[in-house]
Amino acid sequence: MNAESNLDVEDPQITQIRQSVIALCGNFPGEYWRDLDQKREYPTAFVRALTEAGFLAVLIPEEYGGSGLGLTAAAAVLEEIQRSGCNGAACHAQMYIMGTILRHGSAEQKARWLPRIASGELRLQAFGVSEPSNGTDTLSLKTRAVRQGDHYIVNGQKIWTSRAEHSDLMLLLARTTPKEEAKSRSHGLSVFVVDMQKAVGNGMTIKPIRTMINHSTTQVFFDDMKVPAENLLGEEGQGFKYILTGMNAERVLIGAETIGDARWFIKKAVDYANGRNVFGGPISKNQGIQFPIAKAYAQTEAANLMVQKAARLYEQGKDIGAEANMAKMLAAEASWAAADMCLQTHGGYGFAEEYDVERKLRETRLYQIAPISTNLILSYLAEHVLGMPRSY
Repeated sequence: MNAESNLDVEDPQITQIRQSVIALCGNFPGEYWRDLDQKREYPTAFVRALTEAGFLAVLIPEEYGGSGLGLTAAAAVLEEIQRSGCNGAACHAQMYIMGTILRHGSAEQKARWLPRIASGELRLQAFGVSEPSNGTDTLSLKTRAVRQGDHYIVNGQKIWTSRAEHSDLMLLLARTTPKEEAKSRSHGLSVFVVDMQKAVGNGMTIKPIRTMINHSTTQVFFDDMKVPAENLLGEEGQGFKYILTGMNAERVLIGAETIGDARWFIKKAVDYANGRNVFGGPISKNQGIQFPIAKAYAQTEAANLMVQKAARLYEQGKDIGAEANMAKMLAAEASWAAADMCLQTHGGYGFAEEYDVERKLRETRLYQIAPISTNLILSYLAEHVLGMPRSY
């Protein structure tokens, strides 16, 4: 396929990163992922390889052992992982969680955690936000953290906390001020870094949730769990504001991942259509095959422009609420359209595990829902960009 991403016009450093990621991913072919999918196992070897190559530390400043690069570099890493047929969901959280520590952690906290995260000694993969009763209504969360001397006592529950069983640290959002006493709707929530190695079995219980994809997601229960007060990030009660920038980065990175997925589906469809001969010629000569692939390509390239714009504005320190949400929504929709097209192009073979289409289709479908649903993105745009009344 001649159509390529913007490798010929982007920063040579980003191009080199892309090429290095592609080379690394070549060691983890479809057979590796199919085996893990069947066993519902975590891709430990893949994550270790990414860590050792420094790709999971691209956002960590050089003084702490990272690369000190921006969101564009992180997006390139995740895009190429997905484009290579691998799955970055096993480790992408480390990139977008990192922003909260970088922006709001103290000098002591950064020195304590960042070098060990960069080296791979510690994994920062778990993000404790969603709860069974409130879903994406984050401001209504009920998990409580009460100050007692030099520590906090945490009680509550989180759900859809992916990678909790494979993380050493958790970024936890909990209520430190009762909702009825909060100064505003967004006040009273605080962010903590939880040492999961100490917490599991000492107030923290993790229960896996089996889902349609191998996503290592869990429920996490807190029963009088102690968290040292020194693990509080920033000021007490300001946690919701702290995680917003991380959530915007998350949307951009998820957008980059789904662009990678879409490009994988498009190439897979083109290669199959060119090689599949029926009725005396390749099926790719038929417009019924060509047009859906071409449309998916156009949709993907358009969505990618928004992902790039959002990443660029983020690096400039701009408020990217609208751009991040649009990037995630448009890229996820492009990926799903490409997935459906790819399956249709393959016909019955698309359902066969050995082609990897059905696995990748299941994986990319998640991003119509997570980390935020399309409906909530549309509500945000309607209210905050277009000036229409709040609908919820």
